[in-house]
Amino acid sequence: MAQRVSARRQLIGAAAVAVLALGAGGCALKGGQNISLVQGKILFVKNCGRCHTLARADTTAEIGPNLDAAFAESISEGFGRNVISGIVEQQIEYPNSAGYMPKLPLSTRQAADIAAYVAYAAAKPGKDTGLLATAVNSGVLPPAVEKDGTLAFEANPQGLLAYTVKKATATAGPITLTMTNKSGIAHNLAIQVGNSGAVQGSGAVLGHTPISASGTHAIKITLKPGVYTFYCQVPGHRAAGMYGTLTVK
Repeated sequence: MAQRVSARRQLIGAAAVAVLALGAGGCALKGGQNISLVQGKILFVKNCGRCHTLARADTTAEIGPNLDAAFAESISEGFGRNVISGIVEQQIEYPNSAGYMPKLPLSTRQAADIAAYVAYAAAKPGKDTGLLATAVNSGVLPPAVEKDGTLAFEANPQGLLAYTVKKATATAGPITLTMTNKSGIAHNLAIQVGNSGAVQGSGAVLGHTPISASGTHAIKITLKPGVYTFYCQVPGHRAAGMYGTLTVK
């Protein structure tokens, strides 16, 4: 918690620096013209959503600061959204080496697109509309059903911290579980006894696939009738919503 508060203060401090930069030399943004909010949202979800909460992007991770909360304070103190864009672009291009944020493999244009979307969306009530509403597909499909002894799962291909299903069903006995990941973000699939949702709970973990950013991996386990939780073991992913319920009959 202290780390998240500290990170939020750093963002607010950066806002003050950005204000001075704008006042002294005009626009601080490097991206310039032809900014795309749609591309910014797509890139944000894929590159930043695993760490940050931003309601309009449907990301709920808590590794880094909650961008809605952090920038709501900045906006309430009179900083404009153009200042927020400058802060985010600066943070992407020159991350704090002492913090958790990595240097992302993004071009200046991509950083500017992300910054513009965060500036548009942060602490803004409601939901995105038009092209922004469909830029990132939540990808939640009907429940997965076991077929011929195999039950298939897939990570959200666009980078959301989620599987493409929230529920699954299977028949008791030996079963092969497959986990496909096309997102480029490290995920896996673990099976735990009980329905503990976003928290770890006390149920036994019966098996898990390796953590990987791509490919399809499989495990074989034996399941008894009951309710289980499938989830991702990468730190922060389960709490951010990457879990579901498996019912075995």
